[in-house]
Amino acid sequence: MLQPDNRGPRTTKRGDQVAEFIKSWITDGKVRPGVRLSKEAELQELFKVSRGSMREALKALEVQGLVSLSTGPDGGATITRVPLARAFQALQNYLFFERISLEDIYAVRRVLEPLLAAGAVEHLSDADLEALERSVDVCEPFVASQAHALDQRHEDIHFHDVLAAANPNAFLRCVCQIINQMLHSLVIVAGNVTQKDYQAFGRQTVAAHRAVLDAARRRDSAAVEQLMAAHMEEAEGQLRKVHAALKQKLVLDSDLGLHVGKKRTP
Repeated sequence: MLQPDNRGPRTTKRGDQVAEFIKSWITDGKVRPGVRLSKEAELQELFKVSRGSMREALKALEVQGLVSLSTGPDGGATITRVPLARAFQALQNYLFFERISLEDIYAVRRVLEPLLAAGAVEHLSDADLEALERSVDVCEPFVASQAHALDQRHEDIHFHDVLAAANPNAFLRCVCQIINQMLHSLVIVAGNVTQKDYQAFGRQTVAAHRAVLDAARRRDSAAVEQLMAAHMEEAEGQLRKVHAALKQKLVLDSDLGLHVGKKRTP
C-alpha cells in the first residue's frame, strides 16, 4: 500500500496536507491516470485523519481535476489527467482583469507555432496526415450558410490542434493548445462577420494549410517551419479584418462547453 511521506510544505489544514501527499504520488509516478485509490476508510486510516479531512482532501483534488469521485458500493477516487479545458479556464480566470488583444496572442503564436509545427513533422503518423488532409478538405471555400462558415473557421484551428498533438514537447504542446482554445473562443464570441469575409479568410487559410501539409508529407521540417511562420503573419492580418477586436470579457464555462473538447468528425 502507498504510504505518506514527509515532503512538501506543511499546511495548517490536514486535508491540504493529505492532498499534497497524494499529489506527490502522482509526480513520483506511483499512480497514473486510471488508477483507483484505496477506499476512503483505508485512506483515512493510512493518513491518520478524520473522515471530514479525508473528504476535504479528495474534494480539493477533484476541483483541481486530478481525481474523479464516484459514489456507491464500488465508488471511490480515481486518478485523472487534468483536461485541457480546465487548464484553459484556469488561465482565463487568471487573465480576468487583463486586456488581452489579438496582437498579444499573435506576438506569442508567431514565435511558438512554427517551432511546434516543425517539431511535429517527424512524429506525424499516417492517421495524423489523413486528419490534416480532412481538415483542409472541410475548409475548402464554397457558398454555404454562415453557421457552416463558422464551423470551417473552427476546423482551421483544428488543423493546428492536430499538429500540436503530434509534438513530443509537452510544455510547448500545452501552451500552443491553450492558444488554439483562445482562438476557438474568439470564433464563438465574434459571430457578427459576413459570410463573404469568412470565405475570403478561408481561401487564404486553405492555401497556407495545403502548403504546410505538402511539406509535412515530404517530412521537410525546415519548409514547414518557414511556411508556418509566413502563415502566422498572414493569419494575424486576416483575423484583424474579420474580428475587429477581441471581446473584452471572460469566456464562460457555458461558452467553452460548446467547443472545448468537442470531438470533430470529418
